[in-house]
Amino acid sequence: MITLGWASPATIDPLLLLLVALAVDAYVGEMSFLFRVVPHPVVAMGRAIDWLERRLNRAERGAAALRIRGALSIAALCLAGIVIGTPLVWFSRHYPMGWLVELFLLITLVAQRSLYDHVNLVYRTLRDEGLYAGRQAVSRIVGRDPAALDEHGVARAAIESCAENFSDGVVAPVFWYVLFGLPGLLVYKIVNTADSMIGHPSPRYADFGKAAARLDDAMNLIPARLSGVLLAIAACFAPTANPAGAFATMWRDAGKHRSPNAGWPEAAMAGALGVALAGPRRYAERTVEDPWIGNGRARALPEDIRRALVVFGIACLVHWALIAALLVLRLRA
Repeated sequence: MITLGWASPATIDPLLLLLVALAVDAYVGEMSFLFRVVPHPVVAMGRAIDWLERRLNRAERGAAALRIRGALSIAALCLAGIVIGTPLVWFSRHYPMGWLVELFLLITLVAQRSLYDHVNLVYRTLRDEGLYAGRQAVSRIVGRDPAALDEHGVARAAIESCAENFSDGVVAPVFWYVLFGLPGLLVYKIVNTADSMIGHPSPRYADFGKAAARLDDAMNLIPARLSGVLLAIAACFAPTANPAGAFATMWRDAGKHRSPNAGWPEAAMAGALGVALAGPRRYAERTVEDPWIGNGRARALPEDIRRALVVFGIACLVHWALIAALLVLRLRA
């Protein structure tokens, strides 16, 4: 078997394990049948975050106190990820078939197929069943008010989710796993889950969730830019995409997004498809008046969702190739 210098002779190289996990995830998907019996790891993370938030985020406390409590909460959760992940790595490296535990967590925590399936559901329902069904499908993957979306808004929301979650759900977890192994992956998923739950600037979470939001921004700084580059490279191989537009739009418009990271994959996808993304959006608690990303048409269509999925699928293959190249380089070193 392929081994790492620091691993036991029976250990499978983590990069090879990662490639196997990505291939299995692409074929199997979410394994929802299993998680009817046991909680999904992300669900368990969410329950821990919710438990801390309900006990520590009290309105009567001042802003500074809430920020401290929020920072301590996310620090404790990250420490828990390291404490859980480290012995699992030891078990994976020192016991026969122990690597199956690590493989299972990799399959579970990297969401290629799940993202594809959710975005594809929006495409199929919007195309075949109309606007109401499309709104219902897109409400499962975006936080904005679906009732305010027309057909073009539903299509744009699905495309934006495909691009942004390629970074958050695929590239970033892999990036932190490659750097720090299973503890790095668990810490990233904890931070990203906390950001999605308490990191938005609503009155309830503006102070308590600030540390989670800032840490998520920091951990996605490199993966988001890498994701944009991967999507732009994928556009070179997608029949109806424009790679020059992807690179140019990413360079010009990524900074227009209110997030320091989300603009990179979204701008690359907008340029690749020749559409305009972001712009004004309505959420349950606020309306966001953001500039448009991309100088294409804002009237995105269901067919544009399908085109985005093609770019996404090719970007996943390019991502696999990058990991395989790292594995080859390490074997030759």
